[in-house]
Amino acid sequence: MGLIREPKNANFTFQSQPWTDQELRDFRKLMNEIKAKNSKPKVKVLTKKKKVAA
Repeated sequence: MGLIREPKNANFTFQSQPWTDQELRDFRKLMNEIKAKNSKPKVKVLTKKKKVAA
């Protein structure tokens, strides 16, 4: 696979914009909800195995 070069008349670099306070609050709220959902203890179903007489 060869090197892909940027065309002379195009600039693919950009400066990201900082988040607003509202966007940051929304993101933190969403992340907390996801973490709370994923951190719930998982319930294991225990099954008893029958001993088989040979």
